[in-house]
Amino acid sequence: MREVHVISRKALREFASEHTDAETPLDDWYRTARRSHWTSIADLRKTYPHADAVGDLTVFNIGGNKYRLATQISYQSGRIYIRRVMTHEEYSKEDWKKR
Repeated sequence: MREVHVISRKALREFASEHTDAETPLDDWYRTARRSHWTSIADLRKTYPHADAVGDLTVFNIGGNKYRLATQISYQSGRIYIRRVMTHEEYSKEDWKKR
């Protein structure tokens, strides 16, 4: 099986540079996602039970529910696109949905 391609890790690093306590949980998520072979949201929830489908995005709780990671996942191609990394407060405002 091929490794999943996460586009782009740079967004995770930039967020972690401002929120240093997010670095380890984001890195853990990245490493898990790269090794994954998810075929659907149901399959993904075996690894991340609290991941939510929000429109065409999948949102992960990061760092004990302190942060949110919004992604767009192409299960067929094995690509995960990072759309937004945000604090819980930013997520709650819902402005991020207006991408």
